[in-house]
Amino acid sequence: MKSIFKTISHTVLLASCCITLLACSKVSQTNFEKIKNDMAMKEVIAILGEPTSAESVNIMGISGTSAVWKDSHAEIDIQFLNERVAVKAFSRLDEKEKGHK
Repeated sequence: MKSIFKTISHTVLLASCCITLLACSKVSQTNFEKIKNDMAMKEVIAILGEPTSAESVNIMGISGTSAVWKDSHAEIDIQFLNERVAVKAFSRLDEKEKGHK
């Protein structure tokens, strides 16, 4: 009986931890503030994970990438020039929606 209770409690604890980890988004103000100008794209991906969407262009040896990280609450937009952060922006999606109503 004690071993069944122990197994169930461990299972519930493990499930709670998994749900908590999945609920945590990397698209946050805290992670946005870790991104600095001239930071390499690889460093940004190490912080935020792979972008939700990205578009790249290469003109006369200069490459540019526009990348977006988005979840249900916020969006991070970063413009890279030669794979280095040039411009970044953070916005809460609930604030955007309020402005459109």
